Amino acid sequence: MYNILVADDHPLFRDAIVNIIGIKFPGSTTYETEDVDSTLAFVKDNDDVDLILLDLNMPGMLNLNGLLDLRNQCPTTPIVIVSAEQEKQKILQTISYGAVGFIAKSSSKDMIADALESIFQGNVYLPADIMRSQVSTTTSHENQALPEKISLLTRRELIVLQHLTKGEANKKIAFNLHISETTVKSHVSSILKKLGASNRVKAVLGCSNIDFNHYLKR
Repeated sequence: MYNILVADDHPLFRDAIVNIIGIKFPGSTTYETEDVDSTLAFVKDNDDVDLILLDLNMPGMLNLNGLLDLRNQCPTTPIVIVSAEQEKQKILQTISYGAVGFIAKSSSKDMIADALESIFQGNVYLPADIMRSQVSTTTSHENQALPEKISLLTRRELIVLQHLTKGEANKKIAFNLHISETTVKSHVSSILKKLGASNRVKAVLGCSNIDFNHYLKR
């Protein structure tokens, strides 16, 4: 299955994550580090890591510098932040710095497992409240989807996008709309292309002020 590195300075939390991975992805191999230096040393000697779960507050992080150092050390390895951080702008900043997801440490075991599954499917993951929240005026302006781009979306794509803004993963959208996950992925790819967004997070942020009812009445 997968080779996953759990980088966190709390042994009990590492054990909990390793347990979740073992149940959700049987056959996977997990590795553990407890600070930035040991994490950088590990990835330098092991180039077969499929995913890194990184704590923002372990020794050596120095704000987000540890994430940047790790991103530079292994630019092709997906990094997911697993943290108790609650400041929304900092969470969004981790994505702009190259992380492919943010999982809150307060999440349930099932939520963490579902988040990891979504990430392995190629999605960028953020907590639902962050996906729904308004970002600052500057960020919102920079990412705001233009009406003419929204108008390019089909009715079904608009509905899928509306579910994305609620922080729903592909699996849940498929269940709610009674369609296959493959169909959802196809819709999401088309949505990103039409909106000119590089990932679903940017698409959602750009649509934070969209009145979907207005467009769905067309």
